[in-house]
Amino acid sequence: MRKSISTTMLLLALVVPVLVACGQAATTAPTAAPAATAAPAATEAPAATAAPAATEAPAATAAPAATEAPAATAAPAATAASAAGALKIGMVTDIAKLGDKSFNDSAWAGVQSAAKDLGVEAKVIETTDPNDYEKNIGQFVSENYNVIVTVGFALADATNTAAKANPNIKFIGVDQFQAEEIPNVAGLVFNEDQAGYLAGYLAASMSKSGKIGAVLGTDAVPPVWRFGEGYRAGALAAKPDVKVQTVYHNDVGFDKTFSDPDWGKATALSMIDQGVDIVFGAGGRTGNGALFAAEDRKDKGVLAIGVDTDQYLSVPEAKDVLISSAMKIIDQGVTAQIKQVTDGNFQGGNVYGEVGLAPSHDLESKVPASLKTDIENIRQQLITGSRKTNVSLFKPG
Repeated sequence: MRKSISTTMLLLALVVPVLVACGQAATTAPTAAPAATAAPAATEAPAATAAPAATEAPAATAAPAATEAPAATAAPAATAASAAGALKIGMVTDIAKLGDKSFNDSAWAGVQSAAKDLGVEAKVIETTDPNDYEKNIGQFVSENYNVIVTVGFALADATNTAAKANPNIKFIGVDQFQAEEIPNVAGLVFNEDQAGYLAGYLAASMSKSGKIGAVLGTDAVPPVWRFGEGYRAGALAAKPDVKVQTVYHNDVGFDKTFSDPDWGKATALSMIDQGVDIVFGAGGRTGNGALFAAEDRKDKGVLAIGVDTDQYLSVPEAKDVLISSAMKIIDQGVTAQIKQVTDGNFQGGNVYGEVGLAPSHDLESKVPASLKTDIENIRQQLITGSRKTNVSLFKPG
């Protein structure tokens, strides 16, 4: 019995520590489980399966932004860009060619400005013979140019003929009055008589000798006629007793009338020798010759007035004597008409560009403030029609 008790006691002594140890291990494991089974982190399914983020379809499929068709399908902008991208602009000069520092250069500047703004191609053909007008225009037609600018009254017939034969090409005829409206021809024309009138008024008002002159290309070209006769009318309006000498280069053909600076200079020098102290040069390179004559005689106080563009900038050789220029804003007019094509607003017929006088630049202080005010008032009167130049559109007879 005692032996059994002893045996039992011995077994208990051996088993109880084991059971205690096992109990501690068993209870420790469950309390450590949160770290091992930290299900919140492992089962943070909402974050992993956070359907709202994955299924936040409204933001992902925000149809209004994606289907804002009006903005995305703004066809006008898209088609305008497409039209501009396909545009090819060609320009044909008159026989004075580029480098005339007035008419052709101004038109080409307008073409280049439009081409740059629209990111398209532009090319120029310089005419050396009036018989080549039709051929030069035809070259652009054969090369699939869809806007063709032709410069000068003399190109009007060739321009209109090509336009009628090619109704899908837009033509811009600078200084080409459209007696007959052709849907695909815009005649960019100007009131040269008004610009000439302002120049004449300035010249007569500034002259000390009471004698002024004008050296021009042929008066067979209506814009030249209007410049010259407007100059005369403005001068007489300022001073009825002023003496005005006006000489047109009518003794040569179209191939030379605008490209004869030697004749222009010689004619102006002859005038100056007769007492003329302000000379107006209007006729491409021929007119530029008159400016050079004034420069040669600047020591005698002779002044000059340029034409078409601000020739203080384009003819720097004569800037010391340029009191102003009778301007036709050709470059801006050409640019605007080309952009009308891409905007879909191009219309055939006559389009009138702006005219005015250029600043006096270095000679600004010589022009009285009261005269500047008078000239601006006259310009406004000419615009509104309350003052007339009374110069006919074409040379009578």
